[in-house]
Amino acid sequence: MSQHPGFLGFPAHLPGGAKPRVVLFGAPHGSTYPGADPSGFAAAPAAIRAASQGDVQFLDSWDFDLDGPLFADGVSSCVDAGDLATSASDNAGNRRLVEEKTRAVLDAGATPVMMGGDDSVPIPFFAGFAGHGPIWILQIDAHIDWRDERFGEPLGFSSTMRRASEMAHVAGIVQVGMRGVGSARPQEVETARRWGAHLVTAREIHAEGVQATLKHIPEGARVVVTLDCDGLDPGIMPGVAGRAAGGLNYQQAIGLIEGASKRGRLVGFDLIEFHTTDDVAGITALTAARLIVNAIGRIVRQD
Repeated sequence: MSQHPGFLGFPAHLPGGAKPRVVLFGAPHGSTYPGADPSGFAAAPAAIRAASQGDVQFLDSWDFDLDGPLFADGVSSCVDAGDLATSASDNAGNRRLVEEKTRAVLDAGATPVMMGGDDSVPIPFFAGFAGHGPIWILQIDAHIDWRDERFGEPLGFSSTMRRASEMAHVAGIVQVGMRGVGSARPQEVETARRWGAHLVTAREIHAEGVQATLKHIPEGARVVVTLDCDGLDPGIMPGVAGRAAGGLNYQQAIGLIEGASKRGRLVGFDLIEFHTTDDVAGITALTAARLIVNAIGRIVRQD
């Protein structure tokens, strides 16, 4: 793990050997496509941590997203374990590190919160839940990511949900935020629907609200939320590689996170596809940090 300023000032370990409720970690690299430059994505965890530092002094302040301070009892129960030692030239090693870290956090009785990295990083993150399932996946994304392979790579960011659907511990998939013309061809949409994935477009959310998505999650399900930054509108998250107009707004995104934690149980969260070199005035980093705060807040409010 690399050195870092902890997200919101969280330490690497809690005092007195206390067990954390949430363990954050960064996964800068996943499975990079041949010839691609992942450096813009790899810098995301550091940018998000930096954006969170301005709120360190306000941890005991009222958070109107959460209807109270982040930690209701005033005691932080989170640690930031830093970034995994991933490499742009070691796809298999990156996947191993992410899967092993996720499994270790779960085995210790904590909830993993991962900062990517591109959208290939959730594949080993989901794989780490084997033995801790069944899980439902709620994906917030402009794209459905059901390609079987791209450029000869079956584990890249265009295949995330296709690979998830092949995992025995994944009981269901709900995908929300799609719009415009993305990476899916007709055969990928057909494959996703045939498998049983629930596809909810951004237009449906704007018309019907977050319940258009949440109704597909069974009561009491163990839910992993994977949030691709391009699922939100580029007006509030411009730092993405594939901008698409008409995305979800901030309130809809945090409503989905809250709804997942209340309809079921939020057992994992990742935020990926923040392309730092495309950010504008740090807006994406700030929004990403707030989304992670909301995820943490909902996790620690669960019984």
